[in-house]
Amino acid sequence: MTRLRFGANYTPTRGWFHHWLDFDEDQVRADLESVAALGLDHVRVFALWPLFQPNRALIRPRAVEQLVRLAEIAGECGLDVAADALQGHLSSFDFLPAWTRTWHRRNLFTDPEVAEGTEAYLRTLAAALHERPNFLGMTLGNEFDQFSGDPHPDPDRVDPAGAGAWIERLLKACEDAAPGRMHLHSEYDAAWYRDHHPFTPAHAVGLGPATTVHSWVFNGTAQRHGPEGAATGHHAEYMVELATAWAADPRRPVWVQEVGAPAPYVPADRAPGFAEATVRNAVASAATWGLTWWCSHDVDRSLADFPEHEYGLGLMTADRAPKPLGRRLARVVGELREHPPEPPARRTAVRFDPGPDPQDAPRRAQFAPGGSVFEAWAHLAGEGVRAALVREDRADDAAYLRERGITEVVGPDEVRGGTP
Repeated sequence: MTRLRFGANYTPTRGWFHHWLDFDEDQVRADLESVAALGLDHVRVFALWPLFQPNRALIRPRAVEQLVRLAEIAGECGLDVAADALQGHLSSFDFLPAWTRTWHRRNLFTDPEVAEGTEAYLRTLAAALHERPNFLGMTLGNEFDQFSGDPHPDPDRVDPAGAGAWIERLLKACEDAAPGRMHLHSEYDAAWYRDHHPFTPAHAVGLGPATTVHSWVFNGTAQRHGPEGAATGHHAEYMVELATAWAADPRRPVWVQEVGAPAPYVPADRAPGFAEATVRNAVASAATWGLTWWCSHDVDRSLADFPEHEYGLGLMTADRAPKPLGRRLARVVGELREHPPEPPARRTAVRFDPGPDPQDAPRRAQFAPGGSVFEAWAHLAGEGVRAALVREDRADDAAYLRERGITEVVGPDEVRGGTP
């Protein structure tokens, strides 16, 4: 079987992502050595877009060199690197270059000059990293879709066709500059759960060589089911299964690119148990490529204005000391590496109707916490049933069901707890 990958989203201990302003190789090395010491095999790293491309025609060579140097240090620590370019959005803060805002306000997704600038930026970073043997690939940006609509306070509107064209153009720029790498795009769960969001499940499973999911249980899951509820501990697994149901090829890999234990929704004393349940359940899905925890280190409390839950998400403190959460994750990862799990058969599947236009998926609320499909699947998980999901238009396709090992298809209303 394919080796499962386990990593961390790298949060620098000194200066958070502002560390690019005062890049310190010794601090970076100490951070990454502490990640490797947990037995993890990769990091996802983030360039701050306004610092790397402060003018549409200026991609700072020194910033690019620092990104490459970070990748080199990671390699020396035994870590592979995936790089995100368009930051974009991180931990409640937006980082957009001045040439896209206020007096130069241009739509991030549809303006031709913005498209040219971002294309050049992605191509430059991908080309710079391409020769690094530990470079996994680019992700276009971190949940960049949050700029495209509600609830963002100042959205750059785009329709699904425009969103798809934007993704395709930038993925092509990455592939042209660094062919054969795993170049991806990432969305937050509105793409799966919010009706009429312009970034859709079809984009997630149809563009790029793999699907990414970001599993955050503060989206109503933990509030509704509690920190130890089946829906909470199985949320990442559910998202992998939802992605598999949408994909044309059920073998398409799914990367749980972000998952974390946000307090108070998951209290600190329950975070280790939540982490173990999340990881073991996620790898029970055959499509899971790997899992990358958010995040490597806590945010230093000397920094102001973060939402409270953002400060304590690290596997380690800001002084690089492993927390109980980090120690538990390290133990579980070690066990899974020594005894790789065999994904269980999923004989039962919950069917869903994506709506009259699956490309737009107007009925996505049914997949969200409280929705009929979500609650039916979560109820089965609580009963110990490893359920799949299947689209209505494939629910009677005998060959498709046989390929996935499904022998029973049920509607949400046939499962107790399936209706909100």
